[in-house]
Amino acid sequence: MKIGFDNNKYIEMQSEKIRERIAQFGGKLYLEFGGKLFDDYHASRVLPGFQPDSKLQMLLQLKDKAEIVIAINANDIEKNKIRGDLGITYDLDVMRLIDQFRSVDLFVGSVVLTRFAKQIKAVKFEQLLKARGIKVYHHYSIDGYPKNIENIVSESGYGKNEYIKTTRELIVVTAPGPGSGKMATALSNIYHDNARGIKAGYAKFETFPIWNLPLKHPVNIAYEAATADLDDVNMIDPFHLEHYGTVAVNYNRDIEIFPVLRSMFEKIYGTCPYQSPTDMGVNMAGYCIIDQDAVSQASKEEIIRRYYSGLVDCKLGRAQQPLVDKLELLMKQVGVEPTDRKVVSVALEKEKAEKGLPCAAIELPDGRIVTGRTGSMMGACAGALMNALKALANIPSDLDLIAPIVIEPIQALKTHNMGSKNPRLHPNELLLALAICAATNPLAKHALSQLDLLRGCEVHSTVIVTAADELTFKRLGIHLTCEPKYQTERLYHR
Repeated sequence: MKIGFDNNKYIEMQSEKIRERIAQFGGKLYLEFGGKLFDDYHASRVLPGFQPDSKLQMLLQLKDKAEIVIAINANDIEKNKIRGDLGITYDLDVMRLIDQFRSVDLFVGSVVLTRFAKQIKAVKFEQLLKARGIKVYHHYSIDGYPKNIENIVSESGYGKNEYIKTTRELIVVTAPGPGSGKMATALSNIYHDNARGIKAGYAKFETFPIWNLPLKHPVNIAYEAATADLDDVNMIDPFHLEHYGTVAVNYNRDIEIFPVLRSMFEKIYGTCPYQSPTDMGVNMAGYCIIDQDAVSQASKEEIIRRYYSGLVDCKLGRAQQPLVDKLELLMKQVGVEPTDRKVVSVALEKEKAEKGLPCAAIELPDGRIVTGRTGSMMGACAGALMNALKALANIPSDLDLIAPIVIEPIQALKTHNMGSKNPRLHPNELLLALAICAATNPLAKHALSQLDLLRGCEVHSTVIVTAADELTFKRLGIHLTCEPKYQTERLYHR
């Protein structure tokens, strides 16, 4: 993938902008972190050159000033809400986030349970955190939120929330996912700080939409595709246009809530420090794009991937047809079709040639496309992965790198000992078998050494893959799409 984004420039500019914002508010800033902090793979796909941990690296520039506050909605704990990309509950993700912050010496000050009403699972989670030495605070539902400003900014509103004791200049408010109450957490503590005579400000850090790119730029359309299930819509910021006379892009929820936020700020500070929702952001990503064609093309490809993801979600019952209809409209806006994804047509042609057997196709960094089909030894994705490694290593495709004597015991273990009805190797099992063979087979070792070259490559499967296969490709950095159909007509799939 052609590089289109200067990651080092981004980290430098973003860090400096946050320092300026801290100074603007007299030495203390609550920074609401939108999106993913450690693993922003969407940004890395649409802005080739952006590293998934760029936000983290930016924070590390401010490590001595930063304190992390994690907000989680107590109702999400009670409902066992799942983070879709990781497959874990929000409460488990809070603990994962704490571990990751601590692993790079970022200070986690506390966890806030928002909308707390003594939910049984939330109380148990609080007990678990406290047993591990983590401070926990309670924030409550507020009548009339977010419209009743008089009640919200009062002793019966923010005033009844527990005051989060912080010790640093930069308070990063983050969460396991949307709807966790990050903004309310920040504003509540600003209210309490102000009551104690402590000057503190608020700002948002969200990468998308990029405010200084055109409204219909593919990068911003790709953001709409990524949030299609949330009904987010990019809009021209009317407040910014009216006050400054310049066009800035924001999204509907921030624009709709800004009059309420402005009233809250006026109630707390006496005046609002911002003229528009765009003013609240500290987003320098648009200044770090170095190749418009590269990011535009990458974004168009992401929109197609989101379309296929929507199709699969509908098949799985996780989404409805209006989601797919919206994604089709977004594809039309940037002038692409599903067939523009090269690996799709190749995989479908391979399936046709194999008389309906599941197949997969992988596009290599040099543009070559290799395929795989379901066989007796391995599934289609595993076969395509093996053939891709062989092609990159210039090894003949008909040369076996894993001897049957290695594969057969694995298949026996799966079927006889572990109760699986599918003896074929999945991609993760294939890689383990190849790694074993690499100890004695130089060609297997050479093939395995090509694995990093597949990062950023594209793959398409003619059937919905297992969660294990999807996770393997994700960990390898390979972008996977699937046709919205199962290999069999069974109702239960694992």
